[in-house]
Amino acid sequence: MAASKKHVISLLGLVLTVAAANAFAYTGQKFAGEAKISMEQAREITLKAHPGKITDEELEQEKGGSGLRYSFDIKHGKVTQEVGVDAKTGDVLENAPPEGPNAD
Repeated sequence: MAASKKHVISLLGLVLTVAAANAFAYTGQKFAGEAKISMEQAREITLKAHPGKITDEELEQEKGGSGLRYSFDIKHGKVTQEVGVDAKTGDVLENAPPEGPNAD
């Protein structure tokens, strides 16, 4: 019985570890190998373009620039704004006006 209990506890620990690791993954991570700048570098560029708190981030294929970009939602006070950074050049592609209260 003790060995079975140890196996269950070990398995539970493994499941929680995998779940925690996936919680830190961002949307579009499968494209990371194509990016020339890292997510951390893109965050720095974004916060220089529009200071605030990053509430959402993703790496996506989208028209404009090199076709691969990081997209961030930045919250400053009650206002949320989207900032896009080219994942290959680091250029700011989008620094859109603030989004409404129901931004996705």
